Amino acid sequence: MHSFATYPKNKSMYKSFFAITIITLLQGGCKQPKALDAQTIVDRAIAVSGGETIEKASIAFDFRNWHYKAIRNHGVFQLERQFKDSLDIIRDVLSNDGFQRYKNDSPIKVSDTMAPKYARSVNSVHYFSVLPYGLNDAAVNKTYLNEVSINAQPYHKIKVTFNQNGGGDDFEDVFTYWINANTFKTDYLAYSYLEDDGEFGLRFREAFNERFINGIRFVDYNNFKPKDLSAALENLDVLFENDGLQLLSKIELENISVN
Repeated sequence: MHSFATYPKNKSMYKSFFAITIITLLQGGCKQPKALDAQTIVDRAIAVSGGETIEKASIAFDFRNWHYKAIRNHGVFQLERQFKDSLDIIRDVLSNDGFQRYKNDSPIKVSDTMAPKYARSVNSVHYFSVLPYGLNDAAVNKTYLNEVSINAQPYHKIKVTFNQNGGGDDFEDVFTYWINANTFKTDYLAYSYLEDDGEFGLRFREAFNERFINGIRFVDYNNFKPKDLSAALENLDVLFENDGLQLLSKIELENISVN
C-alpha cells in the first residue's frame, strides 16, 4: 500500500515547507558517523582469539629454557614456569594467592627484592602468550586512536593504559595494539616500559606463525626496537614500514598443548 503526503496549499506555506525539508535533509546527510568503540573492537579480537576457551583452559608450552603452564577457571588462575637447575627442579608459581618458588616441590624462601621480579617475569610470558586476552581486566583503560594501514591492510589502532590500583607493578607501561579491521586479529603491538633502574624503552612486535590449537589462537613475534631512541610509541607502526626498527629477537612458543 502506498501512502501519500499532504502538502501545503498556498505558495508561502509551500516555500516554508520546502526550506524546512531541505534543512532536515542536509542535517541528516551531515551527521557524523558514530565513533568507533575500542571496547567493542577488543571484545571481538578476544573472541576471535578464543577468549571463552582461554577462560577455562589449561595451557602449556616451552619458551626458551623454561616450561610454562597456565590453569585458568573464570578468574581463578595459576601461572607456572619451571626449569631444571643441576639436579633440582625449580618451579615458580603465581596465583590468586601470590607468588611462591618451589625446589623439587618444596616451597623455598625468596628475598623480598627478588620475589616481585620473578612474579613479573612469570606473568609477562603468560600475558603475551594469549593476547589480546587480558585486555578486559578491570584495571585496563582502552582508547581508540584511529584507523591506519600497515602493509596495505586496515587496522584499528588502540591505546591501552593501566590503573595504579590493580594494574600491577608495571602499571605505568603503555601499550598500542593494531587489530585488523577485517579479521579482528591482533597482528601488531607495541609498548613502552620503565625498568627498576629507570631505563626507558620501546618495543614493537610483529605476529607470525599463526596457529589455532583447540580453538585458541597462538602466534610468535618478531621483536623490534626503534633505531632512533627519541621515537614515540604511537609512531612505531610508521617506523616499521619505513625501516626505522631493528630486529632484536624472536618470541617463539614451542610444544603448545591446550586442555
